[in-house]
Amino acid sequence: MTRHAHPRPDFPPPTPAAPPLRLLVADDNPVVRAGLTALLSGRADTTVVAEATDGREAYEAALQHRPDVILLDVRMPGVDGISALPHLVRLAPVMMLTYSHEAETVREALRLGAGGYLVHGEFTTEQLVRAVRDVREGRPHVTPGAARALLTELLASAPAHGPGQLTAICGEIPTHPLSRLQPSVGQSFRSRFRLSTREAEIMDLIASGMTNQQIAAACFISEKTVKNHINRIFAKLHTTTRSQAAAKWLGVA
Repeated sequence: MTRHAHPRPDFPPPTPAAPPLRLLVADDNPVVRAGLTALLSGRADTTVVAEATDGREAYEAALQHRPDVILLDVRMPGVDGISALPHLVRLAPVMMLTYSHEAETVREALRLGAGGYLVHGEFTTEQLVRAVRDVREGRPHVTPGAARALLTELLASAPAHGPGQLTAICGEIPTHPLSRLQPSVGQSFRSRFRLSTREAEIMDLIASGMTNQQIAAACFISEKTVKNHINRIFAKLHTTTRSQAAAKWLGVA
């Protein structure tokens, strides 16, 4: 007797994987730029389609490549990030990914349309990718250092202006919770290096691209003292060059 095969159930076809988010990285620091490109292009869900060293290059690259999100530094030679921001937001969502966390800069970036403001050293790779995805969907992200600077300024201004005028002080800041990242991320990330307060200050200046001479002038110490601090910093970070130390310090190593 012939057996009749049962018809196979119609399973839905597998959902195709979403294409990776296409990102543009604009930063004049080659260490940061290369580190971010390596991190974000080595994943299945993100890829860097273009790099830029200032705001003008970022605008031209955005016109050519039409990225899903632009990662934009604040301080760059030529056209800086804040100056380029109003032009870039017309082309793609922009997330400030920078070393600058002054309250005035954070406020101005959000007022001009930035969808997020992340400070180096205050996020992990996974949190960066989540923030990029959220910014593309219109959900703002601000890391603790930037949020803290902004809120400190607002609280200081509140007695003089009154609570009702906080919106005017902020400009068009989204009303969503400013920080979606863990408050302790930046602190715990850098605390593992066990740098002293002075060493952390000098490492900040190294990461921003300053020379020993410039660091000595900024900290009111001799170049020899700067070199001694840098030797101790390199030992604690297990690095031998400024670029390696900066990459680790900024979380892009």
